Amino acid sequence: MTSTHTLQAAGLSLGYRDRVVIEDLDLAVPAGRITAIVGANACGKSTLLRSMSRLLAPRAGQVLLDGRAVHTMPAKELARTLGLLPQSPVAPEGITVADLVGRGRHPHQRVLSRWSREDDQAVAAALEATGTVDLAERAVDELSGGQRQRVWIAMALAQQTDLLLLDEPTTFLDVSHQVEVLDLLTDLNRDRGTTVVMVLHDLNLAARYADHLVAMADGRVHAVGDPGDVLTADTVRVVFGLDSQVVEDPLTGRPLMLPIGRHHVRARAGSATPTP
Repeated sequence: MTSTHTLQAAGLSLGYRDRVVIEDLDLAVPAGRITAIVGANACGKSTLLRSMSRLLAPRAGQVLLDGRAVHTMPAKELARTLGLLPQSPVAPEGITVADLVGRGRHPHQRVLSRWSREDDQAVAAALEATGTVDLAERAVDELSGGQRQRVWIAMALAQQTDLLLLDEPTTFLDVSHQVEVLDLLTDLNRDRGTTVVMVLHDLNLAARYADHLVAMADGRVHAVGDPGDVLTADTVRVVFGLDSQVVEDPLTGRPLMLPIGRHHVRARAGSATPTP
């Protein structure tokens, strides 16, 4: 069943101390779809995601979940609907993988309630989906960066929310595991209708996996919509300060960005020069 929860930013202004990062931003997240937020470093991607999950209070404006300001909602109530994988999560020292993933079930626990079979099933399914079953009894701080990232994703999956926000979920992962994680999020979206919002650095992976693309520049939304409409050479130039050629991905039909560096320009110019 597709999630019908609405999530939007309205007139949102965010910053840290004296520094303004985002000012007067409006953004609506399509329910039941995968949205990817892209942009250069320090453009405000992670700051926006932090505020949408209520980790960062707005200076002005608000983030609305089903019409209610998330910063006024009880934390546990919010966590039953909206899950977050932050950019650099920190695990308690010595905690095992199974225990950490089990913490994803805390929003569903009532006062004096006991751990249930449903909780066991949710944790087991999350471990299985992320390929971390064999790590269940190991301490999180003993794992590689890639293994830890998969365990954190498992915890987010165990939370079983209708909306899932992920800040760089492919960090520390090699290419094969990046694809596995994004395939997993696609399955979650298609099978459960989960609304997924993720910040990604890889523009081509974002265009391949997202239904909805948000390109940010200097704390503002530069372009938003279907990847085929958003990912253009002009957008890449404005958002990343990079010349590029955008072609059709032969596997998916989605846009594929080919960066043009200084050496590529020289090579092209040199190839056009007749040989003496």
